[in-house]
Amino acid sequence: MNSMYTNIPVAGAALLVSFNLMASEPWSEQAITQHIDQADYAGELNQSRLSSLIDAGNALFDARFTRIDGVGRPMATQAIVPTKRKRLPRTDFSRTAGLDANACSSCHHVPVIGGAGDFSANVFVSEGFQHTDFDTTDPQFSNERNTNHLFGAGLLELLAREMTGDLQAQRNTALQRARAGDAQVRQPLHSKGVSFGAVIAYPDGRLDTAMIEGVDHDLVIRPFSHKGVMTSIRQFTINALNHHHGMQATERFGPRWTGHDDFDEDGKRAEITAGDVTALVAWQATLPPPLQQSPDTTQWVRAAAAGEKHFDTLGCAECHKPYLTLDSLVFDDPGPLDVAGTLRTGEAVDTRYDLAMLDWAASLEKDEQGRFKVPLFGDLKRHVIADQQVAALGNELLSQRFVERNVFMTSELWGVASTAPYGHRGDMTTLAEVINAHGGAARSSRDAWKALHDSQQGELIAWLKTLLIVP
Repeated sequence: MNSMYTNIPVAGAALLVSFNLMASEPWSEQAITQHIDQADYAGELNQSRLSSLIDAGNALFDARFTRIDGVGRPMATQAIVPTKRKRLPRTDFSRTAGLDANACSSCHHVPVIGGAGDFSANVFVSEGFQHTDFDTTDPQFSNERNTNHLFGAGLLELLAREMTGDLQAQRNTALQRARAGDAQVRQPLHSKGVSFGAVIAYPDGRLDTAMIEGVDHDLVIRPFSHKGVMTSIRQFTINALNHHHGMQATERFGPRWTGHDDFDEDGKRAEITAGDVTALVAWQATLPPPLQQSPDTTQWVRAAAAGEKHFDTLGCAECHKPYLTLDSLVFDDPGPLDVAGTLRTGEAVDTRYDLAMLDWAASLEKDEQGRFKVPLFGDLKRHVIADQQVAALGNELLSQRFVERNVFMTSELWGVASTAPYGHRGDMTTLAEVINAHGGAARSSRDAWKALHDSQQGELIAWLKTLLIVP
């Protein structure tokens, strides 16, 4: 009898998603009938093993989890730090602290699975670490955020790892020089053409971090979320599984950190294994990057060419850098930079794969030194994006992870033509609207845009409309 849906082989076992006529009980409403064993994907993966892991991650990303799988967290909150509720929630599903989605693809689906989400898919997030239960959409207690797309996510994480290495090496060198020379040392911080301010190192080992710009004082680049507060795809995945679905990963909510095998008290143990997370990470990390597409009319080609020049002349490229260079496409999972509650390199069975094995890797250009040019149109840096006169992008009342309310990560523009609406809340319907809303550090570029003739503004939009996610 043929299967209605995909039966994905995973190292001799099978991950069955949705109804499968080959299952012993094909009418089962359980989304996950076999968890992924992390040990099956130890070491460096060849193309076949990586493909198997990606397929498993794809199935999990699109799975509609049920209570049989462990959906729900009746006695746990949405917080990153495992936190108990004070009382049972009034309802399991809500638009405040969740549960607010049945599958990862419920929100990430524009224009295809793994993409962004429209306004109806907005999420409400708290300060992030540990928060009391909240059941209101009042902006004093939660920030409403639109869904980002995930295409090119693996490249973003690899860029962040390399940039973190650069910045921390510069800091450490400054401390060594100060100690050796018995004098203070001012060390500029920069990586891949992006400046992050400076530090001052003293002979006694003290470090003045007041001049650091656009990154946390530990100099770890956190490339994910509108605020730039998520270090890795793995951390993002574990957070989202708990927040949106009440599916709790054992590496954070299991006995190692909480002393419980059913922390949320829903009667289900080991809802998401380390191997399941690794599969979800692999699927996201290997999504192709959005690329600039050639317009299909001569008129559009001419307009886009002029618009690209306006983009540079207006100063937009100072933050929305057309590309950053990447030394290596080798992706290690778990990665090296996460904090407690998310596995790190060496804490479990490690998986490694080279993104160069993927078909889309050939589309990445290289510079003169052989480094890959990642066309993100961003800088992986936080900036003040609002001021008193132009404040629409700084309208949140609650800071997140100690990042000020008017400070946000530069939004990468790759794929922007495919991911309307715009703005952190998804309440701006056109590209022109979100450009007009730029204040703070982007105010001069916004004012220069406002001074353009209507036809010139149209040319810039014509160019932005070539930055597509192509299925």
